[in-house]
Amino acid sequence: MRPKKNPKADLNKDSGLFFVIGLTIVLFLTWRALEYKTYETDNYVAEAMNVVDDIKENVPQTEQIKTPPPPPPPSAPEIIEVVDDTEEIEETIIESTEINQETVIDAVMEVDDVAVGEEEEDITVPFAVIENVPIFPGCEDMTTNAERKACFQKKVQEHVIKNFKYPATAAELGIQGRVFVQFVIDTKGYITSVRTRGPDSNLEKEAGRIIASLPQMTPGMQRGRAVKVPYSIPVSFKLRTN
Repeated sequence: MRPKKNPKADLNKDSGLFFVIGLTIVLFLTWRALEYKTYETDNYVAEAMNVVDDIKENVPQTEQIKTPPPPPPPSAPEIIEVVDDTEEIEETIIESTEINQETVIDAVMEVDDVAVGEEEEDITVPFAVIENVPIFPGCEDMTTNAERKACFQKKVQEHVIKNFKYPATAAELGIQGRVFVQFVIDTKGYITSVRTRGPDSNLEKEAGRIIASLPQMTPGMQRGRAVKVPYSIPVSFKLRTN
């Protein structure tokens, strides 16, 4: 008997594919069966509340307290008694304060006899812009303001160098530095308002002493009037090492 099967046919060719498809379908049905849920039906009862619009409340009656009326004011006495003055009162005479023509004339005459003095106000003008700078003794021969400024600065430096003394305490401690000194040349040419600022009080004191010993000068002039002139100068204190 001849076999009907084709020897070239491969029956296991697509068996793997069909197995995977069948397995997928089985897993899907199993997942849906597990996820399937049923819910119980609840019977809800709707209740309605009757609300009455007009609510009548019984307000308790309160008793009103009656206060007695205030007493009437006392009546004035029918008979007025007159008391005689037993003491004599001295009358004070008040002079009239009215001003007449004679009073005004007398007041004017008194004012004319009083001497009124004019109070001069001190004016401060910086050294850099003043018309006529203060003249240091020895700079009188200078004619221009620029020459007097240069001579003034030179004389002040010479005065500082000549009168310079290093403080002993500062020298022992090795203190050195620069002290800024500010002073004012007043309207009479004297040195006033000396202020110092430096690294040590001993150095400040010595620098103030040197500047305070400056001689009297010819005061600075602004528009023909003596004025105050502020000026500042640094004084350097430096120790020499051998």
